[in-house]
Amino acid sequence: MLTVLGFAMIATFLVLIMMKKMSPIAALVLVPALFCVLVGQGAQLGDYVLEGVGNLAPTAAMLMFAIVYFGVMIDVGLFDPIVRGILRFCKADPLRIVVGTAVLAAIVSLDGDGSTTFMITVSAMYPLYKRLGMSLVVMTGVAATANGVMNTLPWGGPTARAATALKLDAGDIFVPMIPALGAGLLFVFALAYVLGRRERKRLGHLTLDEALEPRTGTVLAAAGGDGGTERPVTARSALASPAPGTSMPQAPGTPPAGDGDGDGAGPAADEGFQGLDPERPTLRPRLYWFNAALTVALLTAMIMELLPIPVLFLIGAALALTVNFPHMPDQKARIAAHADNVLNVAGMVFAAAVFTGVLTGTGMVKHMADWLVGAVPEAMGPHMALVTGLLSLPLTYFMSNDGFYFGVLPVLAEAGAAHGVSPLEIARASLVGQALHMSSPLVPAVYVLVGMAKVEFGDHTRFTVKWAALTSLVVLGAGLLLGII
Repeated sequence: MLTVLGFAMIATFLVLIMMKKMSPIAALVLVPALFCVLVGQGAQLGDYVLEGVGNLAPTAAMLMFAIVYFGVMIDVGLFDPIVRGILRFCKADPLRIVVGTAVLAAIVSLDGDGSTTFMITVSAMYPLYKRLGMSLVVMTGVAATANGVMNTLPWGGPTARAATALKLDAGDIFVPMIPALGAGLLFVFALAYVLGRRERKRLGHLTLDEALEPRTGTVLAAAGGDGGTERPVTARSALASPAPGTSMPQAPGTPPAGDGDGDGAGPAADEGFQGLDPERPTLRPRLYWFNAALTVALLTAMIMELLPIPVLFLIGAALALTVNFPHMPDQKARIAAHADNVLNVAGMVFAAAVFTGVLTGTGMVKHMADWLVGAVPEAMGPHMALVTGLLSLPLTYFMSNDGFYFGVLPVLAEAGAAHGVSPLEIARASLVGQALHMSSPLVPAVYVLVGMAKVEFGDHTRFTVKWAALTSLVVLGAGLLLGII
């Protein structure tokens, strides 16, 4: 019964948000609460929620201060040269911009943190997509999938979890997987090329001068033939001046009041979008190299794990505010400018804690995993590595990485060992689902991505899941062909 209810709860949640019958926050809270009552454990709902909140509290703290930090960096102009450089390199060509998004997301993913990757990628690319009227779900889909492949780095999390769960060396798991993961990354770049061609066909190929002139375009909720609805918007330059009557332009990560439409690209969103205004009063050109050095130091400390990530971002945000805005009213203004984004993302994380808390506390996750493992035919025993790779797609999408790697993977490895399959092969196969995992509703970083890009989570899911799943299958196929798995 718990197995059926577990799958029913997940299906109900996905249907509601993809059909836009409920907001993600409401669905993450109300759906699990209802199913907790249905399984007869309503009295324990409070305990499950508090346990889930406790587990995700460090993540929420990290996201809150990371958003403030990178928001301040956007305000003071740290990313302005990047935006101008990318615009000139891409020459206002949608194809180059989409490929550039994939490359930028892959490079920034080397720090091992999805939230940081999405904040930097969206900060740099969002003005270009908005100016040219490009599909924002193309940006979120390509960035999430590229980051998912790179998330398998030993310091990214999944590889370390697999090594810990099976008592293996992380290097022995990861290094042989590099060719297969490289094939997956090349597929992401090829996918970006195809999606970019779609966007170029739809929008045309502009010159740089044309790109800097205001024009009217359209934005799709999904690119070329994926069911998106087309609506007119007034595009502005990526280096636009503030709208009349506004004293402070909004950074790309700060949604305008009242923005909540399906693709985040309607008139309300575009009127509030001011891009990276080169004359905004928050710029601090004299402190550019200080801010660049602080950011590099922060990312280096994260990779070297000198301190917990929430602590690093807390210290970084405090330093950035104090040095760039020494006057208290200015600091309050910067915090207030990013408060909406902080509240939206933190609220989503704590709402997700309700979902994960109920899913774990009621035992639904365990029953679902046991059922899936038990459903594997005996004849597939010698092919448990392939089975593990295939199961990693749905399981890492519907479960947290902790739940999969510490709860399910040991069972799969034990079943494989009974048929002579090496635990190393099982561990490597378990990594292939990460491209899809990064768009899971249980991954807090994805809410940073869709929040900063002003894209509805349901639109992102509908567009991205098929491409991310295909990327995972490419990694699995490459691993099998090369004898890695």
